[in-house]
Amino acid sequence: MSSAAALPAPRARGAAAPALSPWGLAAPLGLAYAAFFAAPLFMLFAVSFYADEQMTRFGLDQWRRFLFDSFHWKVIADTLLLGLKAVAATVLLGFPLALVYRAASPRWQRVLLFVVIMPLLTSVVVRTFAWIVILGREGVVNQLVLGLGLAAEPLRLLQTELGLVISLTQIEMPLLLLPLLSVMSRIDPNLMDASASLGASPWRTLFRVILPLAAPGLAAGCLLVFASATTAFISQSVIGGGRLVYLPSMIWQQAMIAAHWPFAATAAIALLVSVSAVIAVIAYAGRVAGGRVHG
Repeated sequence: MSSAAALPAPRARGAAAPALSPWGLAAPLGLAYAAFFAAPLFMLFAVSFYADEQMTRFGLDQWRRFLFDSFHWKVIADTLLLGLKAVAATVLLGFPLALVYRAASPRWQRVLLFVVIMPLLTSVVVRTFAWIVILGREGVVNQLVLGLGLAAEPLRLLQTELGLVISLTQIEMPLLLLPLLSVMSRIDPNLMDASASLGASPWRTLFRVILPLAAPGLAAGCLLVFASATTAFISQSVIGGGRLVYLPSMIWQQAMIAAHWPFAATAAIALLVSVSAVIAVIAYAGRVAGGRVHG
């Protein structure tokens, strides 16, 4: 047999290339995920098991120090509660805005969508420092309160949880509205007409038709707001100050000031686990609500 006969026949012009398997297509993304997320997370988990600051020996000292101190549990509770308060405030203000968006004409919908997206084009640091001007003793809020005679002296809003929640509500509002508007814009208007024709009041239509159909988008927005608010180190540090202690600020203090990397890693893992647990609950609630609507 000649050597020419042993060579594979050339592929015909226009013939389709062999299709890659799903694993082959997902391999680049999987490698990037492992390099930039899984590997650092594994290193963080490993560092948390060092028993001393110099990281010379392994042990459970850092975990015992963290888990058996009631102060750390209070910090976890305050951090999660801050995220839930931010979620509640953004939902109370964001859902009516979503209803206005849905009822607006296409032209005004584009304007409202631009208004929603515009804060994302500004740095979160700039928006946070803007709230210092608004909430300060001589800020816009206090000038309005004193001008209307609602208080005899300026209100203390900075370095309080109330001021922090107010600022986080504005900062995180686009994260709630974007998925919510995407879902609500796809709701069939005929469903509302059918509900009204069956005798349902506007409020009953809202709670029995619109809200269940918008639940997946609302749950997605709540996930984003909660995850961002609980880890908003800049806002927590600038607006909350040193009087309010949350897990992100504790992690920064232990890592950058005290240089205690094992304990900082332990606190970071605790933040990841606690936030992920609440996110799982919110996601489950969204799936349940969506399942009831679709069957």
